Amino acid sequence: MLKQQFNLKLSQKLSPQQIQLMKLIQLPTLAFEQRIKQELEENPALESGKEKDEFADEFDNSNQNEDHDVIETDFDVDDYLSDDEIPDYKLYTNNYSPDDDDKKVPYASGTSFTEYLNNQLQTFSMSQQEEKIAEFLVGSIDEAGYIRRSTLDLLDDLAFTQNVYTNETELNQVLMKVQSLDPAGVGARNLEECLAIQLKQKNASKSVDLAANIINNAFDMFAKKHYQKLMHKFSITEEELKEAIEEIEGLNPKPGASYAGGTKMVEHVIPDFTIKIKDGDLELSLNSRNVPMMHVSKNYANMLNSYKESKEKSKSQKQTVLFIKQKLDSAKWFIEAIRQRQETLMLTMSAIMNYQREYFLSGDERDLKPMILKDIAEEIDMDISTVSRVANSKYVDTPYGTKLIKVFFSESMKNDKGEDVSTREIKKILETAVSKENKKKPYTDSKLASVLKEKGYPIARRTVAKYREQLDIPVARLRKEI
Repeated sequence: MLKQQFNLKLSQKLSPQQIQLMKLIQLPTLAFEQRIKQELEENPALESGKEKDEFADEFDNSNQNEDHDVIETDFDVDDYLSDDEIPDYKLYTNNYSPDDDDKKVPYASGTSFTEYLNNQLQTFSMSQQEEKIAEFLVGSIDEAGYIRRSTLDLLDDLAFTQNVYTNETELNQVLMKVQSLDPAGVGARNLEECLAIQLKQKNASKSVDLAANIINNAFDMFAKKHYQKLMHKFSITEEELKEAIEEIEGLNPKPGASYAGGTKMVEHVIPDFTIKIKDGDLELSLNSRNVPMMHVSKNYANMLNSYKESKEKSKSQKQTVLFIKQKLDSAKWFIEAIRQRQETLMLTMSAIMNYQREYFLSGDERDLKPMILKDIAEEIDMDISTVSRVANSKYVDTPYGTKLIKVFFSESMKNDKGEDVSTREIKKILETAVSKENKKKPYTDSKLASVLKEKGYPIARRTVAKYREQLDIPVARLRKEI
């Protein structure tokens, strides 16, 4: 049976402006600049510059008072404002002169790592098939200098992609030639083989021969630092083992990374905030590259006014003015979003700075107070997700270096006095204890827990192990030295 019902439901939906603002907040400075630059190219109604458009306020007021004519059309204006077509805008930077703006983009040129290895192959006397195999093997070398594929996979790929049919014996013979190339160790299939190749190319000596013997016959013992077993196996003294280990430690585990012609992606960090100490007080400022000067295009606004004043309005004119109005609205909304972004960044960072005031004045990590996202969110009366967007991608320039904002957040633990202390403080003490330990008998996790307990931080062994892993400190056995 059909029934009619009336339900009252309260729901919250994000507007395009809110979505736009959230995306802008999480962008770091460089990405923010690129976003604005792209948007300026796509939206002709938006312009950058210091001069304020005289029509901007008039346009804003007319929109607020809704004095303009309503244009009827067969399609919805909201279709133009969907999230799929959110525009980006060019950043106006006012912390350097436009004359200093370098329009040229530098790029790296030269010989690639693969070309460098292929050039060396020209010095070998090989048949045509061997040359194809050698070039294929060189092409299979990764950035670290390894061939991380099995022999069967290499044989199959040679047959299917290069139409070269060979056997394992011939492949290994060519591989040995590839492994003789510079840098030493290139073309190895694992770390053990890489170290063995480098030791083979060194001048013969007692310590080198012993190091090669250890790598070839007792690599597992060496990797696990079972030094007593190594001395017993090879009937050597502690001093002889120490010399052999020094030879091994002088080798390069990633020969490909040592190639000078190789290029790596370098991440340039630009601080979003700057904290300075002046007269014993903290001063916070936002990077001026995050404060672009933009305004609505006067030409586009005049075009909209001209249409309003015209007496005859054709269908094509209505469609044109609808496009103009949409671009003007988008420009106005984006400028407002950038203003809100600036306010949110300053409000959030100011709350963090005040919360960690003692640390920013002293620079001692032990002065960091326990702080979580919820603490700052409650302080500035915003959502936790907003604070997270600011903390995860923004940097601050402090008197003690440039730091990612999220490093100032940490959980709390109770010390023996019942006081809340930051886990970063405990990690700092743990790191100090490991650096001062006797490397011949490094502290186990249980011993580290005892050391921390003596200092007034009663934490469990498993918690110590967790903090040690977060600090990238290996277990006691792997920290052992002769």
